[in-house]
Amino acid sequence: MTDLASEPPEPPVTAAALPGLTLVATPIGNLGDLSPRALATLRGADAVLCEDTRVTGGMLARHGVSVTMIPLHEHNEDDQTPRILARLRAGERVALVSDAGTPLVSDPGYRLVRAAIAAGLAVHAVPGPNAAVMALTLSGLPPHPFLFLGFLPQRAGPRAAEIARLRGVERAGLSATTILYEAPHRLAESLAALAEGLGGDRPAAVAREMTKRFEEVRRGTLAELAVHYAAQEARGEIAIVIGPAPEERGSAEELERRLRDALAAGMSVRDAAAAVAEATGLPRKQVYARALELGRG
Repeated sequence: MTDLASEPPEPPVTAAALPGLTLVATPIGNLGDLSPRALATLRGADAVLCEDTRVTGGMLARHGVSVTMIPLHEHNEDDQTPRILARLRAGERVALVSDAGTPLVSDPGYRLVRAAIAAGLAVHAVPGPNAAVMALTLSGLPPHPFLFLGFLPQRAGPRAAEIARLRGVERAGLSATTILYEAPHRLAESLAALAEGLGGDRPAAVAREMTKRFEEVRRGTLAELAVHYAAQEARGEIAIVIGPAPEERGSAEELERRLRDALAAGMSVRDAAAAVAEATGLPRKQVYARALELGRG
């Protein structure tokens, strides 16, 4: 990026001048973060697709923009897509925004974008704010690689299963900082579930109200954060950032021990491999190959 920064700037390109679908990132809290190019794109659009016309309408009104707004959310995206594609085929300039941040990232629009690409229609983007990336940079945790998972399931059972899947992938070798979004009323229970499933001593951070007046980033272990937010009500938009899993030593020895125990208990090689792979999160092929070796021995 240093080389690019040293090059002379190119003439500004306004996506509003381009027909097609343009994904426009909007502020995640501070309305002053709407970029000049994003504003020009919205001002020059024939229509703006938005989750909530009240939210987007307020932002546009602040900047003196008057444009046709069309609701696009998870409940009507399939119905709206053919109509929007017809507009794009007619050469219209259509902008897509979410209530806050970069479109498609835990927000509607993916199905529309896929349909536009499949139809050979132009898709552009105007970059800008993104809560997940901002939380990552503020967390003090390793910035790359990172894994963004959006929202955890709301109910306890599916949430625990999702966390267990993540832990299994980590045991299989994933070492990445993980980013999640969460609603304030579920923050404490989600942190407790994460602490139980990933380990209470895992370093983490909770970022909330980013770019707003009461912006806060609280850093600590998952256990510490769970205790804090169990006693302290959280408000606003929230992102959870979790540090990479610590390197696990002795995993080969653990695999062999588990397989020997399973085989000694009378399980077949196939059943022992399946059970141990499920318990450790290691790839089934790897576990089965080792089980075969032990079975022959």
